[in-house]
Amino acid sequence: MKLLVLALIGVACASQVRYDNFKVHRLFPQNEDQVEALKTLQDNGVYDFWSDGIGLNYTVDVMVPPHLEFNFQDFLRLKSLNAEVFVENVQDLIDMERAPAHPRSMGWVDYYDLDEIYAWLDQLGEDYPDVVEVLSPGMSYEGREIKGVHISFSPNNKNNMVFIEGGIHAREWISSAVVTYTINEILNSEDPDVRKVVEEYDWYIFPVYNPDGFVYTKTTNRMWRKTRVPYGSCFGADPNRNFDYRWNTVGASNNPCSETFAGPFAHSEPEVDSMTEFVSKVENRMVAYLSFHSYSQLLLLPFGHTTAHLDNYAELREVGLIGMEKLKSFFGTEYRVGNTAEILYAAAGTSTDWVKGIYGTRITYTYELRDTGRYGFVLPADQILPSGIETFASVITILEEFGKR
Repeated sequence: MKLLVLALIGVACASQVRYDNFKVHRLFPQNEDQVEALKTLQDNGVYDFWSDGIGLNYTVDVMVPPHLEFNFQDFLRLKSLNAEVFVENVQDLIDMERAPAHPRSMGWVDYYDLDEIYAWLDQLGEDYPDVVEVLSPGMSYEGREIKGVHISFSPNNKNNMVFIEGGIHAREWISSAVVTYTINEILNSEDPDVRKVVEEYDWYIFPVYNPDGFVYTKTTNRMWRKTRVPYGSCFGADPNRNFDYRWNTVGASNNPCSETFAGPFAHSEPEVDSMTEFVSKVENRMVAYLSFHSYSQLLLLPFGHTTAHLDNYAELREVGLIGMEKLKSFFGTEYRVGNTAEILYAAAGTSTDWVKGIYGTRITYTYELRDTGRYGFVLPADQILPSGIETFASVITILEEFGKR
C-alpha cells in the first residue's frame, strides 16, 4: 500500500488544559429513574459525558475531575447506580496518544494538525490535477475553511456520488485520520477489486467538518467537542445536533453549557449552515452519505429519533452486516449494526438523519470507530493505520454489495 506524504507545518501551541487524575467512570443504568437522573446530570454541564446519549441498559461513560469525585460518588450512591472506574487517569492516555518523535513523512502513524491536513489536500490537487479538485464551500465561525476534495475518475460518474465527512465532533481525531486514509486509498490503492469500485464513483470528502473545534483540541483542550460560537458564558453548540431534521426533539439540550447543546435554532452554526447548503446543491447526484465518528465500534442506521425501522432499514442492516464482517476479517475488530436509537441512544438533528430524512439518500451510515472505551476519544496513534485499513475495506464492500442490488 502506498502512503502519501503529509507536509510538515510547524504549529505553535498554546498551553494545553491538563486532565491529571481525571477519571472515566462507566455506569450501568438499569431503570428509568437512573436514566432520567443521568440525563439531568448531563444537561447541567458539570461533568463531561463521553457517552453523549443515555439509554436504559446501555453503558454510560462519564469523565469526572478530581475535585468532584466525592460529589460524583454521592450521586452514584443516591441513585443506586452500578459503576466501575474505566480510566484511572485521562492525562496518561493523552500523553500516550501521540506517536513518539519521528519523521512526519511516514504516513498514518500520528494525528496531524489542521494546517498539515489542508496542505496535504492542496498537494493532492497539484499532484492529481485531472482527478482531484480541492473544495472550500464552507467557513467556520472563526473564519477557517472547511476544506475537502472532489475526486472524479470519469464524467460518467457524475450521478453516482459518495459524500464522506469526518471530524464533526472536534475531539474525535480518529475520524479525520480515517477519512484522510480513505482519500489516499481511493487515489493510490493498487488492488484491482478496490480500483473497480472507487473508479465507478464520484467522491466528495471533507476530513474536518468542525475546524474551529479541531484546532481548539490541538492548542487548548483535548476534550473539546463542540463548535466555538459564543453563547453567553459558554461556547459552542453540538454540530451533530444542529441539523434541521427533528431538530432538538430528543437527545439534545437547550443548555448552552451542555455538550449536546443543539444550538438556538437549526443550522445556527456557520459550519452546519454552509455545508448543508453545499450538500443541497449536489444531493440529486448523491447515492451514499457516510459520517465518521468515535467511539463504540458501531455502524449506525437512521433514524436517531425513533427505534422504528423506517425507509430501507432492512437493506441497510443486511449490507451493513456484510461490511462489518469484512472489517472484522483484518484484525478481529467487532462492530454492532443497527438503528441509532435502538443500539446506542436517541438523538435527533444529526447529519445522517438530515440526509436520509430530507433527501432519502439510499446508502446512509454513521461509523462509530474504535474503540469500545479502553481509550475512548484518546485512541493511540498506533491504531490509526489498522483503523483505516479495516474501515476502508468495509466501505468498499458496502458499495460493492449495493452495486449488486
